[in-house]
Amino acid sequence: MNEYNITVVATNNPKILKFEANQFLVRGNYEFKNIDEAKNSPLAQQLFYLPFIKTVYISGNFIALERFDIVEWQDVKDEVAQQLVEYLNAGEPVVKEDEAPKKQPVTVYAEVTPNPAVMKFVCNKKIVPDTFEFKNIDEAKDSPLALELFHFPFVKELFLDHNYVSVTKYDMAEWEDVTMEVREFIRDYLADGKEVVSEQRIQKDKEKTETQATEGQYDDTSKQIMDILDEYVKPAVASDGGNILFQSYEKESKTVNVILQGACSGCPSSTFTLKNGIETMLKNMLGDKVNEVVAING
Repeated sequence: MNEYNITVVATNNPKILKFEANQFLVRGNYEFKNIDEAKNSPLAQQLFYLPFIKTVYISGNFIALERFDIVEWQDVKDEVAQQLVEYLNAGEPVVKEDEAPKKQPVTVYAEVTPNPAVMKFVCNKKIVPDTFEFKNIDEAKDSPLALELFHFPFVKELFLDHNYVSVTKYDMAEWEDVTMEVREFIRDYLADGKEVVSEQRIQKDKEKTETQATEGQYDDTSKQIMDILDEYVKPAVASDGGNILFQSYEKESKTVNVILQGACSGCPSSTFTLKNGIETMLKNMLGDKVNEVVAING
């Protein structure tokens, strides 16, 4: 076997550093929050003896480590990398995968949406903490599941919500011919415990949302609109495999700009929903503050 080398790679989260090996380390994906959880991973147990290690992620050819604030990575990363190299080249086990807990059974069912180009694949468990939209394979670099799905030639766009994946197809395929294949793929992927969206992307989006909230970039009317959308509109469109995002409010023209995602994007009935549903609701609840609702991405 070739000698192991480790490359240190920064992530979007300054507390998490990635140590990439030049060979695969494990088949599955593993996350350990403490030494007790790491009983099937001798490597993770050893890493937890370092007092600054908070979380250990092991997947494919890398080990990602989250630190406590007592140190900076700049001061300890070389020492950690050297320790990993010595451990791996000694032939010590990374994860005893045969002893790892068996994956819980996962069920996935397909559900039609008002958009004939979109099918919603619903899981019996939560798969992501928030919504994620990927218009193409380049945008999907932070989602291993999305990357895999884009290898199906008929997959055009993807939208992920808490417990489902909405798949938009090209006209080249009919759902009756490909639904079973997609459903089984998603079910097997999740049953294997593979990563859906990277921890770095989830953390980055969370920090962005928190920054927007603390910077107070929205006026009172915008906040009212967002609250109405969150309470009355989003649950309804989510049941149809889509989502609606507040983009902006133009005070002069009293125009509300929104972004449609998932099954809502490009849906033949989306214009009707906007005009006769969302627009009417906002006018009734906010009076003369709203004149029109526009989907900026059509």
